[in-house]
Amino acid sequence: MGTVHARSLDPLPMKGPELGVHADDIEAPDVEQEPKQEVLENKNVVVQKVHIDGLGKTNEDVLTYEIAEVFRAKNLIDVMKRSHEARQRLLRLGIFRKVEVVIDTSQGVDALPNGLDVTFEVTELRRMTGSYNTMVGNNEGSMVLGLKLPNTFGRAEKLTFQFSYGTKETSYGLSFFKPQAGHFERNVSVNLYKVTGQFPWSSLRETDRGVSTEVSFPVWRTNHTLKWEGVWRELGCLARTASFAVREESGHSLKSSLSARSPGHAMVIDSRNSSILPRKGGLLKVHQELAGYTGGDARFLKEDFEIQLNKSLLWNSVLSASLWGGLLLPIGDQPTSIADRFYLGGPTSVRGFSMYSMGPQSKGDYLGGEAYWAGGLHLYTPLPFRPGKGGFGDLFRTHFFLNAGNLCNLNYGAHILFSSFGDVKAPMPI
Repeated sequence: MGTVHARSLDPLPMKGPELGVHADDIEAPDVEQEPKQEVLENKNVVVQKVHIDGLGKTNEDVLTYEIAEVFRAKNLIDVMKRSHEARQRLLRLGIFRKVEVVIDTSQGVDALPNGLDVTFEVTELRRMTGSYNTMVGNNEGSMVLGLKLPNTFGRAEKLTFQFSYGTKETSYGLSFFKPQAGHFERNVSVNLYKVTGQFPWSSLRETDRGVSTEVSFPVWRTNHTLKWEGVWRELGCLARTASFAVREESGHSLKSSLSARSPGHAMVIDSRNSSILPRKGGLLKVHQELAGYTGGDARFLKEDFEIQLNKSLLWNSVLSASLWGGLLLPIGDQPTSIADRFYLGGPTSVRGFSMYSMGPQSKGDYLGGEAYWAGGLHLYTPLPFRPGKGGFGDLFRTHFFLNAGNLCNLNYGAHILFSSFGDVKAPMPI
């Protein structure tokens, strides 16, 4: 960012020792006076012009909304702050590789004494980018090809295609993303996909072919997402030893659902300072899904939530508390599908159990549940004796935790809601 000066055309005062000669008696040479440089940090300024250099396929009307706040700056510090925020908004669009800001005094016949010009020097991404990588895991190797067209039509749209060819399965996905000009949080996306998943804890294999549409928008301090999804699901057994309960679930089904994530319908309220290792703030997620009213043979209402609170303590320690819960209610006489139920257990939910190894099962195959709750209390402290303090060692923490949770099925009757919860599972580290 350049240094900002304002030029004043007032001549510098002449003062010097008395030498017995008056200044009027001396013929002064014709020397051009250099303008005085005056720093404008604490003076009121006016942003007269904002330039964006380096545009190719991007339409300027989209960027006008992102830089509008720069014109409202009142002093130099405010100009620098608003220009930095505008730079972050331009980078957030995902259409520029680099954005630099230059601030200088206004030039030209209409320049004001306290006028400033702000220039954003941008470098656009290529019209097409690609990627290639290989992945090995879960006794399978795969080759992944990716193709991305950023700024497809010049207004921050994005078209993405990904193809994965594996030794066992093949999958693909095509998505189109379109934000609203000036409100990047308001956006629409359309997805077409085929995904295959293997779930060894249930001896189940699932292949989904579907299309979905999502609309995201902020409301006050929350972010909401409304989603419609139509998916053709094919369930099969992963092994010959699969239990009869899993074999009963095998076959084809069609699910058409409306869902939302609020804080879909979904909602998210997130005030954490970091999503990985937060030191303060909280998180609230609420997810709702209604299936069956827009077609398909899966009919249910699904609700789940997540709450997280974080508090900084003495000696650079952090106390974190979290709570999850969910309920799956079938609509009509048809039972819920193994693909729609909740699963619990493992390092991401209730530690001390294998991955998704809680709840109802049949001959070692876990079938999921229609209701669950889980909670955790975590204490993160620096490593003992602080090795690597101030550097690499600060990336590691000592973790003390207490987890508890339960997963079960519900029996529904006329005006009766009955549940057999059994024992609560609560692992603790030693």
